[in-house]
Amino acid sequence: MKRVGILGGTFNPPHIGHLICANEAFHALKLDEVRFMPNAIAPHKQHREDATTFNRIQMLEMMIKPYPYFKIEKIEIERGGVSYTYDTMVELCEREPDVQFYFIIGGDMIDTLETWYNIDELVKLVKFVGFKRPGSTSSNSNYTVQMIEAPEIDLSSTLIRHRLATGGTLKFLLPEGVEAYIRKEGLYGTG
Repeated sequence: MKRVGILGGTFNPPHIGHLICANEAFHALKLDEVRFMPNAIAPHKQHREDATTFNRIQMLEMMIKPYPYFKIEKIEIERGGVSYTYDTMVELCEREPDVQFYFIIGGDMIDTLETWYNIDELVKLVKFVGFKRPGSTSSNSNYTVQMIEAPEIDLSSTLIRHRLATGGTLKFLLPEGVEAYIRKEGLYGTG
């Protein structure tokens, strides 16, 4: 059975923290691949208009290009609307019945699992894999989450957007190609 990690998010923009989590999960769980799955509209986040769906996909493609075991899963983008993980995983499991999916989440998401749409059914479809994040307890869940030891990095897309808008340094926070693309396209206040 193929073993596939799914790392969902807005990726607005994608950054080095996403790469680290995906890479750590890939190696720790001996996965065949990890798919970065950008959502159309996240149910738990305010929708932002500073990068288009096309921009987010372009940045992800640039970021994962050097790593053949990373892919992009566009199912939520193609479906459109609010992205509920349960609906997505039902569709993926039907489409790929010979795959065991590992859904990769950070500590902030672990702390809120009980609020996820149809969570009791979702845990039957996927194995949750978690990473500690600074500021989250990562242990308050009533659901089974396999924790992976990895470097804890207090990095978020919010911080990246703030740095871009205020002219702060992004050295080692974004792959150089992604930063160059952001500046070329005038995203996040750089225009």
